[in-house]
Amino acid sequence: MSNVELISLSPNILEEQFLLIRFLIVTAFGLGKLKPAPGTWGSLPPCVLAAGFLFFDLNPWYTDIALASIVVVSCVLCIQLGPWAEKRFDGKDPGVVVIDEVAGMAIALLFLPHALANTSGLPAHQASGYLIIIGAFLLFRIFDIIKTPPANVMQQFPAGWGILLDDIVAGLYANIVLQCVVRLGLPLLISSS
Repeated sequence: MSNVELISLSPNILEEQFLLIRFLIVTAFGLGKLKPAPGTWGSLPPCVLAAGFLFFDLNPWYTDIALASIVVVSCVLCIQLGPWAEKRFDGKDPGVVVIDEVAGMAIALLFLPHALANTSGLPAHQASGYLIIIGAFLLFRIFDIIKTPPANVMQQFPAGWGILLDDIVAGLYANIVLQCVVRLGLPLLISSS
């Protein structure tokens, strides 16, 4: 093959690599292709990250910094790649696109306590931290599926914004509910028993 032929092939190879990179980003490294419920699969990366930080008993602020970084990066990528994704997958907020679930789930986990307090006020066993992560996951998926207002109208926004905003709202709702339960409700129940 001559140098001229190599040069003429390079743009096609580069374009294929860019397509693959875009695909991997919007599908959270292919999780969006898993069936059933690709949104559920796409919600797992922030949970796995939070569980890993908890398992290694890292400073809770490290978890929050990592999750906040995921939110920012995922939001920017979703907004930027949203128009391409809707064209590529022929539809508004295609199910295969789960980078929005990554952002929303990371919001659901932000600033949550990493363990429940026991009756003496000291942090309880690490297992309670995993229960908090599971609770955030379940609440996020419920709010993402039922699309409570204003999430139900957010998909009307153009391209990447329409893909992203309903999941941001679901993440905020899940976080608020879990913060109230973990920080207010459970301590009241524990102290009254």
